[in-house]
Amino acid sequence: MSGVKPRRSVLYMPGANERALEKAKTLPADALILDLEDAVAPDAKEAARERVCAAAASGAYGSREVTIRVNGLDTEWHDADLRAAAQAGPAAVVVPKVNSAAEVHNIERALELGGAPDSTKIWAMVETPVAMLHAEEIAAASDRLTVLVMGTNDLAKELHAEFVPGRAPLLGGLSLCLLAARATGKVILDGVYNDVKDLAGFEAECLQGRQFGFDGKTLIHPGQIEPCNRVFAPSDDEVAQARKIIAAFDEAKAEGRGVVTVDGRMIENLHVENAQRILALAEAIAGKS
Repeated sequence: MSGVKPRRSVLYMPGANERALEKAKTLPADALILDLEDAVAPDAKEAARERVCAAAASGAYGSREVTIRVNGLDTEWHDADLRAAAQAGPAAVVVPKVNSAAEVHNIERALELGGAPDSTKIWAMVETPVAMLHAEEIAAASDRLTVLVMGTNDLAKELHAEFVPGRAPLLGGLSLCLLAARATGKVILDGVYNDVKDLAGFEAECLQGRQFGFDGKTLIHPGQIEPCNRVFAPSDDEVAQARKIIAAFDEAKAEGRGVVTVDGRMIENLHVENAQRILALAEAIAGKS
């Protein structure tokens, strides 16, 4: 389980705002998405591109994973964004509204032609009905694609769905993308929560996302980082239980026993693998602090 990278909290930062980019250096988010898309007005796109690429190349963000969200494939800025991002070499390029494996291949080729280092990955935003129905093909399209990012606002808009607690109208799409991510060994991040003042509602949605199996959540406000980090991290009790399961399994194996129980519950390989995943994540989080 080596190489686990915590992505509990992934914060969008407006690429046109120099103060925001500076502030991001001090925030306890696991990852940052320096945004050239929604957060930037058309007449500020080119200046924001230069600023964001310089920030991503600066190495000034410590252990935070720094990514760049480019403008969509159907926009006039997309190609230039990809070329500039390839040169800047961020941890990843986040691409909105990816709808097919062919689009992933085109993005990958553009990064290669632009001279992007192998360490610059693709994070594909899946946010349309077509993307939900083709999520497995998108996720499996490239080894360079490592993360799926849910775009729940756009999905709700296209479904004509209402925003309700529990997100029942979106659960079908969320589940399809989770299945695709797990089937292809990719990380998957939950969508944003729009009401930055409703921290109770936000925390409830974080908990729902974790229960579903998301690796973390995308955020739109620094105030959302702390509860998100807490919810998506293994608790002390979970870590202690994971250690207990692994120790009991190892002991039984050494003694040649085929049946293992912990606190009266039968333990199998799948429980041990889950315990190892929890410990690896907890250790990776501890290593960041």
